[in-house]
Amino acid sequence: MGLVARRRDRLEHVLADCRRSAPQSRLWVADLSDLGVAEELAGTAWDEMGRLDVLINNAGVPMRRSVKDLRAEEVERVMRINFLSPVRMTLAVLPRMLERRRGVVVNVASLAGRIGVTTEAAYSASKFALSGWSEAMAADLFGTGVSVRLVLPGTIDTELWDQPGNDPPLYRGELTPAEDVAQCIADAIDGERFEHFLPDMKRVVEMKTTDIDGFLAAMVETARQWKEHA
Repeated sequence: MGLVARRRDRLEHVLADCRRSAPQSRLWVADLSDLGVAEELAGTAWDEMGRLDVLINNAGVPMRRSVKDLRAEEVERVMRINFLSPVRMTLAVLPRMLERRRGVVVNVASLAGRIGVTTEAAYSASKFALSGWSEAMAADLFGTGVSVRLVLPGTIDTELWDQPGNDPPLYRGELTPAEDVAQCIADAIDGERFEHFLPDMKRVVEMKTTDIDGFLAAMVETARQWKEHA
């Protein structure tokens, strides 16, 4: 098992847990906003580990700010980390997965990659891009032995809620434990379905596709209520 993140101290803590069941696990410290580094690292991981059976693209950053206040460079940074980095890492290892006729690519997007979320235009854009990429890739790779899984978490209990440079969250409700997302990813790898929601918000997405104007009106009203109770 290979782990990648920016902070060595946290990586080493997770690595210690992983080595209890997978003693050969290792880590790489990298900033995946550097697309050249992301691409090179994917190839390095394959070479050093002998192969990659599963690639999990889980890195992500928030950008919680009204589109009225966004700067172009902020949107570009979110797109690099949340979308372009997974693309570069996937394309770096895909030829070798295809040669082996075996592999799974898991892209962790977000419910915000199926519905546009108010005050999160940049984040939603990056996750919509990742979701669309995943769908088309799954169709392109059908029958090759390489599978694609799309995981769509909702409100998860992570530090994305309190990162600097973001407006305070409007949402104040219950959060799903991060451990549940890890289990969802594991289930997606072992399962056959392409799309996995956590919690199951598929009905919200279906409602949006059948009545987009009603969906937008409901989102604006919900956001107004959240602001009043903030």
